[in-house]
Amino acid sequence: MKLPFHIIELLKRKSKSDLRLPSDCELLSLDIESKTGVRIGATTLKRLLGFAQDERQPHTSTLDAIAHYLGYAHWDELAKIEDQGNSDFDSPDGEVRSADLQVGCELEIAYLPDRRVVLSYLGNNRYRIQQSENSKLLVGDEVEILSFVLHHPLLVMQVWRSGQSLGQFTAGRISGLSSVRVI
Repeated sequence: MKLPFHIIELLKRKSKSDLRLPSDCELLSLDIESKTGVRIGATTLKRLLGFAQDERQPHTSTLDAIAHYLGYAHWDELAKIEDQGNSDFDSPDGEVRSADLQVGCELEIAYLPDRRVVLSYLGNNRYRIQQSENSKLLVGDEVEILSFVLHHPLLVMQVWRSGQSLGQFTAGRISGLSSVRVI
């Protein structure tokens, strides 16, 4: 069993690790043990994070230890958060489509490692960047975006900076958007 994407993202945040390599599971194992007193083997974590193909179901105590590490009382409580979704808008697929927005509407998006962008909708799938933290998109840039989908890369059809076209842009290529919020 591989953990849901959302829970893997929570583990990355809590452990302050990208968890990109199987060897990262050794450090995660030690961190979980130091904070919960429960040892989860690196091999088990590799399986749960998708580094090893194995469909065996983990023990309930393993899942409870992960939940406790993330600040939840038990696995069922953490799993409920995933089932209810983790977005701040009412969309069944975690998607905000430009065609559904009113001109002047603002969105805030975030993606790893620490990028945050606020966009104002101009109409016709175009937005102006109002705020930008650690992103290659700059305040004042205009962009063309069809939709924002949670946990998927942001596909920008066109970027204009000072009237000049910079071409296409993709944000969050690996882990996708970690947050999409209509302000």
